[in-house]
Amino acid sequence: MHTFQPYPVDLLDFNAFTKIGNEWTLITAGDKEKANAMTASWGGVGVMWGKNVAFIFVRDTRYTKEFIDNGDTFSLTFFDKTYHSALKYMGAVSGRDEDKIGNARMHLDYYNGEIPYIDEGNLVIVCKKMSATRITEDSFIDPEIKEKWYADGNMHTMYIGEILEVLAR
Repeated sequence: MHTFQPYPVDLLDFNAFTKIGNEWTLITAGDKEKANAMTASWGGVGVMWGKNVAFIFVRDTRYTKEFIDNGDTFSLTFFDKTYHSALKYMGAVSGRDEDKIGNARMHLDYYNGEIPYIDEGNLVIVCKKMSATRITEDSFIDPEIKEKWYADGNMHTMYIGEILEVLAR
């Protein structure tokens, strides 16, 4: 396993548009017995309820959603560009059907022995879940959102998590 060092949140030079939107992240949740990870390209960081937070969006059908819903924490792991094909794979297959973390040649590690993250990353944001809000059709003001993103009815839940720690190499 690699050595990560805590990194002060207030010093984090983080461009969510690039890091999440273009380079993607792996959302990981679960425990020592069982965990799963999924690729995400929606989300961000900011301040909410007086705390530094990360927010993520997970579709109803994603296996990782079960782990987030049943736990109190999740992590976001970021990688250098050499992992792009592994991130594509992690977004294309389900952990219900296979050991996709192992098949992607990645490994789980645990912050404080509890909160899973992917060891191959170079930056990890560890979060404690604060809020879960299911996105519903009646919340859309722009009708194109439903047509473009939710024609199949597979909605998202938005999770807001307090940033507990940032780990960096």
